[in-house]
Amino acid sequence: MARLTGYHHLTLCTHGVQEDYDFYTKALGLYSVKRTVLFDGVLPVYHLYYGSRSGDASTIITTFPFAKPGVFGRRGSNQSKVVMQAIPVGASEFWVNRLNGMGIAAHKAMRFGADRVVFAHPCGIPHELVENPSDSRIPIANADRGIGAEHGIKGIYGGAVSVMDRSAMDDFLTIALPLEKVADNHEGMVFAVPGPDGSRSMVEVLHEPDVAQGTWTLAGGTIHHLALDTGNEENQLALRAHIEGLGFTDISEQKDRMYFKSCYVRSPGGALFELAWTVPEGWAKDEPADAIGQTLVFPPWFSDRQAEMEAGLEPATF
Repeated sequence: MARLTGYHHLTLCTHGVQEDYDFYTKALGLYSVKRTVLFDGVLPVYHLYYGSRSGDASTIITTFPFAKPGVFGRRGSNQSKVVMQAIPVGASEFWVNRLNGMGIAAHKAMRFGADRVVFAHPCGIPHELVENPSDSRIPIANADRGIGAEHGIKGIYGGAVSVMDRSAMDDFLTIALPLEKVADNHEGMVFAVPGPDGSRSMVEVLHEPDVAQGTWTLAGGTIHHLALDTGNEENQLALRAHIEGLGFTDISEQKDRMYFKSCYVRSPGGALFELAWTVPEGWAKDEPADAIGQTLVFPPWFSDRQAEMEAGLEPATF
């Protein structure tokens, strides 16, 4: 029985806060869903969430901007490589013109038979907008940013992962998660993530044996993990037990992320995956449901450090 219901979110470590916020909200037309801080460790670093106006799980991109502490990583193999979001069929031309007009170099390309717009985040992380004819989600329209429903981003299409050993990743994705392999050719492999409405998102695997190892830690300029949605706690814990029972013991205990619960597992090459489900209160746990993403919020365990952390955050205008 499938214990996954699409993607939950994708998480990146970027550079400057302002360029990050402007890229996702002004260029791509996503909405601010939550502004909080890195829950792990001691560094005062923003954790920013972007997506649909209501914060639907399958639309969420999250970022840790690391410019102020000066922690930067190396993009490479055995690491997630490309952030992919879905757009309506025929919308590529709009996005190529829009992005180039905003000074973001963009061009059309095709991989695994799917038309896509290729460009990059200001910190260099590759992004793609992929035309997906089987995606029934309503596009994210944002009239204030000049983006209508006929062109808007629908949400996460998937993530592309660079690997040195494609057979090890094949086994992990088909046996451990498990996902259905839908393509295997000279370009790499594609695995389908089942969605709750019958639609499918993708994990693309790019075989790059000659590319040097990428950074695994939280470090600017890299994708940290791809998060898949288990829908509920029962599925999450059952899938966690299944993965651990296969011998993939580099898997975390459940972690409280306030708005969702998470377990993290490292694939054989090193690319990190998360198994997540949204708690009943969701984004409205600490903000009004109709005004999420508008204020800076802290988890209860940082209540005695809030003033210190605010002072240490990189200045930005939201």
